[in-house]
Amino acid sequence: MKILYLVLLFQASLQLECDKREITAHVGGEFILKCKYGINNFLYSKKYWCRGPSRSNCEIVADSESGRNTHRSQVIDLNRRGLFVKVTNLRFDDAGAYWVGIDKIYTDIMTQVKVIITEVPVSKPRLWPLSSLVDRPTCWGKSVTLRCDCAKGTGVRYAWYQHIDSKDFLLHKASDLYLHCGTVQKDCSYFCIGSNDISSEKSELISVQVLMPANSSCIYVVNIQGQPIYDCADRMSTTTVTTPTLTSCLVIMNNSDNTGNQSLQLNETTQGFFFIRSLAGLPLWCTLLRWSSFLALLIIICTTVKCTRRRYKKYANQKTNIHCRRIYHACQ
Repeated sequence: MKILYLVLLFQASLQLECDKREITAHVGGEFILKCKYGINNFLYSKKYWCRGPSRSNCEIVADSESGRNTHRSQVIDLNRRGLFVKVTNLRFDDAGAYWVGIDKIYTDIMTQVKVIITEVPVSKPRLWPLSSLVDRPTCWGKSVTLRCDCAKGTGVRYAWYQHIDSKDFLLHKASDLYLHCGTVQKDCSYFCIGSNDISSEKSELISVQVLMPANSSCIYVVNIQGQPIYDCADRMSTTTVTTPTLTSCLVIMNNSDNTGNQSLQLNETTQGFFFIRSLAGLPLWCTLLRWSSFLALLIIICTTVKCTRRRYKKYANQKTNIHCRRIYHACQ
């Protein structure tokens, strides 16, 4: 009995042969299966596409005669050119065992095909800021959010990495990277990786140049491929030149050129008598200047009041003398 069954299968394979026994496609895609069959014996027989674990237990999805074709599955019989099965807009639940069959008295001729559905491979991630860099918000210490996105791919997972000294450090697993004064303390690069179960792609590098590190009101430049290039020259100049006042002291800055870019460093030199810090946290010379200005103002005010009193007293005496003279002449 087994021998007879094998003989029947061998004859069926000769009468119906497909170019693939296993098909791998991704979600949203399509595939076309081409089969050849015995034209002399089955030219006018019905051909069908059947789904199920066995030949005796499968459900016909589409056929070549009755118009039993779904909007995603088609069976096209081109006679001598062959038999074609086309399935479009694939989904994960389309995976499984299928059969290509030809209707025949007593026993249909059938051949099995296995369909595997995978994720869509990811494309190379592209990077862009959520707010425009043309306005140079980073020059004034404002935050910037960078987004990573793959144009193609299903079930994509994103992760941001920091590249420092030829080493990569995982920052977090998300599509957005939030840059602000607290996170950018020195020059480094960032990149994003998009991945799913079948592929992984790395984005271009983002260069971040820190011109003045600070917890707030820092200065940094973000360079992204395909985005406008900008600098912070105006902010650098306004930061390095500050007018001293009575209530604030001049912060001394040094401009240094490192790898062709400007950077600022606070000159915290404490050598010498005039750079000794007072109890208020200000340099001693600044404290002395403030108190000297206050004393000078006080002396000016006192001198002005004293001179005003003398002039008033002199004027009063002159007025009294004139009045007395008038009375004297009137009495004579």
